[in-house]
Amino acid sequence: MKLNSFYINILLINIVVFIIHATILNVLEYNVFSNKIIASYVINFLTATSLFLVSDKFKHKFKDNIGFIFMLSSFLKFGLFFIFINPSYKLDGVSTRLEFLTFFTPYVINLIYESVALSKLLNNLDYSN
Repeated sequence: MKLNSFYINILLINIVVFIIHATILNVLEYNVFSNKIIASYVINFLTATSLFLVSDKFKHKFKDNIGFIFMLSSFLKFGLFFIFINPSYKLDGVSTRLEFLTFFTPYVINLIYESVALSKLLNNLDYSN
């Protein structure tokens, strides 16, 4: 998968999922921009694109360790979640399903697309050397 098509596809996926997510929240009469929804999408998008950029750049040098880079990005996402988003969720002492879904919806969507893109990237590598 080419780098530009990856970025365009993941950006479009995030925009579409965000619109669906925001529409559902609006229909259910929740405040769309509560629970740091923008930060959730931005953090997940930026870490996914950063992971793919690093993986693509070092795919030949570290082809046997791309999986570890992928796992590291998941830890990074959770670290950013606990630093930037979770403190606001804990202010009232209650963790709601809505808060959970606000972060994990973009997390899962980006994780799925990252997995597919990295799988294609790894399938195109030559392991005979």
